[in-house]
Amino acid sequence: MIETDKKREQIIVGAIKRFTHYGINKTTMNEIADDLSVSKPALYYYFPDKASLILGVVSKIFEDYFELLAKEKTTASLEDKFAAMIEIKQRFFQKYYMLHLSAGTTDSSLNTEQIKTYVMEMKNKDMEIHSQLLQEAMDKGEIATIDTKKTALLYLQCLAGITSLCVMKGNKELMPSKKDVKLMLEKQLDLSKIFIKGLK
Repeated sequence: MIETDKKREQIIVGAIKRFTHYGINKTTMNEIADDLSVSKPALYYYFPDKASLILGVVSKIFEDYFELLAKEKTTASLEDKFAAMIEIKQRFFQKYYMLHLSAGTTDSSLNTEQIKTYVMEMKNKDMEIHSQLLQEAMDKGEIATIDTKKTALLYLQCLAGITSLCVMKGNKELMPSKKDVKLMLEKQLDLSKIFIKGLK
């Protein structure tokens, strides 16, 4: 069982490398099998189709993301906690940017209900974490009384809007420049400060 899990993990890591280099829609299962020097039957044993492999990749990325978020729980102020979380998101954005280029393609492997449902569950989990931090800040008197879930959702949507602008520019030029990504981070941190100030 441990060996099976290890092999599955190796395939996911190999798929992430190829997906982040070439994009999901331009990658075939055969190419992943060749990269890892595994037979196609072996690859299909662990992942019966491309959609199941994409789900494995997305799951791994979210697991790593939430693991890093969990390590950031400190006694710092809400502003510092949110700033640390923005920086984690930015690192993931840079590392997995090529996966953004696959969004909106006709590749049916990307549009399964299972993947859509999973991504929505993870977005809700992210919102719940932010909502919990807002509740803790409210309990400590750091911010005024608010609807934490509604506020967390609005906050994350604002950050996503700034990210979308960077992605749109990146799609025109293949990838955003380091300057663009740095500017995105600065804007998100500024927005976070203004947002939290408004909650006090």
